[in-house]
Amino acid sequence: MADRHSAKELSFTAQHAWRVSQISSKSRAHRLHRGNSCSLVSLVFCLMLCACGGGPQCAPYARTVTGFPLFGPAAGWWQESSDRLAHSSVPKPGAVLVLRATRRLPYGHVSVVRRVLGPREILVEHANWEPGQIDRSVPVLDVSSGNDWSLVRVWWHPSHSIGRSSYAAYGFILPKIPPHPIRAARFVHS
Repeated sequence: MADRHSAKELSFTAQHAWRVSQISSKSRAHRLHRGNSCSLVSLVFCLMLCACGGGPQCAPYARTVTGFPLFGPAAGWWQESSDRLAHSSVPKPGAVLVLRATRRLPYGHVSVVRRVLGPREILVEHANWEPGQIDRSVPVLDVSSGNDWSLVRVWWHPSHSIGRSSYAAYGFILPKIPPHPIRAARFVHS
């Protein structure tokens, strides 16, 4: 159901970043002098995406897709954003769903809302829900008793169904502007 992209597909970007970083120091210095630090930025970008576990992580992926200036563990995004971005219990496209840290999700999890299908169902895209994967068009259901998105269930591709586990959520961090569709394209090259 969800579009999936493996860490192997991301290897083109990593290989490209490595090749670019191997440019002679004279050429690199000239490019940096002109303000084009593409090689360094590409290398840092790839390393951030593939930290811990060899695949893209949810927080750097969501940050790149949304442009939110948030850092650190996913569960910390809720508190970090409280004085800069609006929070809501109602999903909107471009918002970030923030799951709380639990024993099962020690750093929490973040997903970007792509589409609202109804009052209790959305489609998200996220990284590393399944290790090393970027998944798009992933169904998430609100299973909270108050219909407030404080408890959710997420599609689990190996079972081809909504997962059985429920996850506590803080809610949604809302974007100031609509999300930029090109940012996510940086992760996958055809």
